[in-house]
Amino acid sequence: MFKKKPEKAYAVIGLGRFGEDLAIMLAESGKEVIVADRDENKIKEMRQYTEYAFVVENLNKETLKEMGIQNCDVAIICIGEQVDISILTTMSVLELGVPRVISKALSAEQGAVLEKLGAEVVYPERDMAVRLGKKLLSGQLIDYVALLHDVEIRQIQVPESLNGKTVEEIELRQKFRLNIIAIENISGTNTEVIPENVLKKDDIIVVIGKIKNINSFEESL
Repeated sequence: MFKKKPEKAYAVIGLGRFGEDLAIMLAESGKEVIVADRDENKIKEMRQYTEYAFVVENLNKETLKEMGIQNCDVAIICIGEQVDISILTTMSVLELGVPRVISKALSAEQGAVLEKLGAEVVYPERDMAVRLGKKLLSGQLIDYVALLHDVEIRQIQVPESLNGKTVEEIELRQKFRLNIIAIENISGTNTEVIPENVLKKDDIIVVIGKIKNINSFEESL
């Protein structure tokens, strides 16, 4: 398969919009990527990004092994629309010994089965809906990253009410049990936040903490 074993190799199986965008991003980042799909035109397009692009009609274990999936560190199964094929392909990839297997799911039921098999599960459509919903509901939210145990990192735009106040004066830790881990503005990103830092309207503060506490802080703005 690979001319020499890369530092980290990926496999993307299924080239819908999610799989195709993911494969291109990995390849453009200099990663070795195997891609597989039954659509010959999509595979032809992907060959400008990776030489390991395969037209595959049957995603059984033997075919996956011939492609060299077992030599990958991460395999992403992006065929959530075809539930039976998604489950069987995930099972085969896991049996081939790929250390990390991530499978796309479109429903909680499908995700539960994939998790029981041992795969990590992602819900692209649901996650995008949640992300958009949070942005619509919060006038200050720029973006967020969900972590474990109800913890998030959020980028929040500084409103007029906090303009000119210092980090110490807004008492984020005391009132909401949140920490500011960075302040972003046109001058750049400051990750060495101190109590004396003065906030300006339209600065972006990056906060980390429990989701309920961040929500309470946003509601107070």
